Amino acid sequence: MQGIQRWEGALGIAAAVLFVGAVLGFGAALPLFDSIGHPVALLGAMGVPHALAFNIVGFALPGLLASLVALRLLLRVPRTAPWSMRVGAQLLMLAGVGFTAMGVLPLDTSDLDNPASQYHASAWMVWVLAFVPGAVMSGIGALRLPAWRAVGALHLACGLGVLLAAFALQALLPAPLAQRVAFGAWLVWLVAVLPLAPGARRA
Repeated sequence: MQGIQRWEGALGIAAAVLFVGAVLGFGAALPLFDSIGHPVALLGAMGVPHALAFNIVGFALPGLLASLVALRLLLRVPRTAPWSMRVGAQLLMLAGVGFTAMGVLPLDTSDLDNPASQYHASAWMVWVLAFVPGAVMSGIGALRLPAWRAVGALHLACGLGVLLAAFALQALLPAPLAQRVAFGAWLVWLVAVLPLAPGARRA
């Protein structure tokens, strides 16, 4: 059982390492890329060198791993747990799909108003609008179970962190920097949620 838990715990770490490594590595390789002033999605935009590789390593694979993290979390939820924990975990799986979609639907920097760029923006919104309620619902339910209270606090902190960064911090910080704060809150959730969660489903 401990071996399985360690393997599951590595899923979130792998997703975070892939994303952060891709942003740092591809960002360093792209001339004039500003790690604070430019959005992460620029690294995978149409016409940018190595965009396909970034979209696979930076968006698609981390998103798929995030969905798997949420699935493994769902499988640990006790059968008698509040319904919000199960529904919340399903929304967290959808958030992973939305993150993957950001790599499948890259930006077109030549026209930010064309359908390609709008599809990318829609994928971003799917990620945010699935993760935030999923994390909040899971957190509220988890706080009602003594063994899950640490997980509940993590859910609520990261869900509210993504919410504030995606919709409020842009009034105080440059939008690309606020986006990175949102990504950071999500990465904290990815890395910590399975190690904190009780290891076996209980009746």
